[in-house]
Amino acid sequence: MGYGGRVARTALTPRTAAAALDAADPLAGFRDRFALGDEGRIYVDGNSLGPLAHDARAALAARIDEWRDRLVTGWNDWVEAPAAVGDRLAGAALGAAPGQVIVSDSTTVNLYKLAGGALDARPGAVVADASDFPTDRYVLQGLAQRAGRELRMLETDPIAGPQPADVEAACAGGAALVVLSAVNYRSGAFARMAEITAAGHEAGALVLWDLCHAAGAVEVDLDAVGADLAVGCTYKYLNAGPGSPALLYVRSGLQRELRSPIWGWFSQEDQFAMGPSYRPVAGMGRFLAGTPPILALAAVDAGAAMLADAGLARVRAKAAALTSLAVDLHDERLAPLGFSLGTPREPERRGAHVSFRHPDAWRICRALIERADVIPDFRAPDSIRFGLAPLYTRHVDVWDAIDRLAGIVDSGEHAAMDDAPRRVT
Repeated sequence: MGYGGRVARTALTPRTAAAALDAADPLAGFRDRFALGDEGRIYVDGNSLGPLAHDARAALAARIDEWRDRLVTGWNDWVEAPAAVGDRLAGAALGAAPGQVIVSDSTTVNLYKLAGGALDARPGAVVADASDFPTDRYVLQGLAQRAGRELRMLETDPIAGPQPADVEAACAGGAALVVLSAVNYRSGAFARMAEITAAGHEAGALVLWDLCHAAGAVEVDLDAVGADLAVGCTYKYLNAGPGSPALLYVRSGLQRELRSPIWGWFSQEDQFAMGPSYRPVAGMGRFLAGTPPILALAAVDAGAAMLADAGLARVRAKAAALTSLAVDLHDERLAPLGFSLGTPREPERRGAHVSFRHPDAWRICRALIERADVIPDFRAPDSIRFGLAPLYTRHVDVWDAIDRLAGIVDSGEHAAMDDAPRRVT
C-alpha cells in the first residue's frame, strides 16, 4: 500500500494487521536512518523531540571538521547558511517559494520579531487562541501591553480548533494581527488554514501561523493558503536536535513593509562596513539578528534533506494511517478503562500526534516511562500525548504502546506512582 487509500479497519484490530501495514510501508527504510537505542523501548514523543538521525550526526561531524580546518575563513560560506537552509526547508516542508524562509534564533524570538514588526506596521488589536502554546500567548501578552494594543483571546474547543467564523468575530472593530497554531500542541487539531487566513485578511489583519507541531508532519502549503507570516521549531519532526534553531517565514510581498524590532548586525545593509546607523537589508535577511548557530544549522539542513527524500505527501499519509490506528485502538482498548479521546477523529483534521485524556494521566504517564519502557509525554491537566513521527514510527509500535498503556491501567500499576509534579513533563 502506498498510503494513497484508506486504512484497512477491523472490528477488533489485531497486531498482525499493524504488522501487515508495516510490511507494505514505503517509508519503512527511513527507520534505519535513526539511532533509536534499545529495541524494547517505544518512543512516541517525536512531537516534543525527534531522535538523533545518523544524517544529522554526519552533518554535525562534517561541520565540526570545517570549523577545525578552516577556522574563521569558514564564514565565507557559512554566512549564507540561514537563507540556504531556509530555502531547503521551504521546499521540503512548508510549501513556500525560495527567498521567504530563514532559519535562526528560537521560535519565541522569531515570533517576537514578526509579531512586533506587524504591530509596528499595522493598527488594531491582536487576536490569539487561549488554548495555544504558552510561549505564543506570553509573547503576545507582552507585545500587546508594550504597544498599548488590545489582546483578544479566542475561547474555542481545542479539539475542534478555531474556526473562520471565530476569527472573523474576533477581528470585528479592527485587528492588526491574528496568531494561531496550525496544529494545536495539546489536541493535535489541524486548523483550517486557508479559510482562517482568508477570514483574517477580510478583516484587514495579517495572519501568522505557528508551525511547531505542523512542520514535517502535515502539508501546510504556506504560499497556497495565503499566509503572511509563520514561525516554527525544527527539533520535532525535523529531528535537528534539542534547542535547534527555528524557522521564520515572511511572504515576499511583505518583506519591505515589515521591519524586525530586533536590530542586529546580521540584518544590516553592508554588514562589514560597521556603519554608525542601522539600515536593514532588503529581503528575508532583514529578519536576522545576531550571529547564526552554524553547527546547529547543519543538523536542520540534514533534517530537511531527509524529509525531501521521503516526500511530504507520503509522510502526511503515513501520519494519517498511524493516528487512525491509534484512534481505533483507543476506542477498543482505552475507552473501557476510563480514557477519552482528546484529538479530532477525522484524519484530515489532525496532525501526527494523538492525545489520550484520563483523570490520572500524570501517574499513568510516569508508569509508562518507568515501568513499561514507553516514552510519551504529559500535558496538563489530563492528557497523554503520543507523537507518531512517520519517518521512524511503525504501526506495531502504536499497537504495542497502546497495549502496554492498557495493561498499566488495567492492572492498576500506575496507582503506585508518586504524583508529585516535576519541572519537565
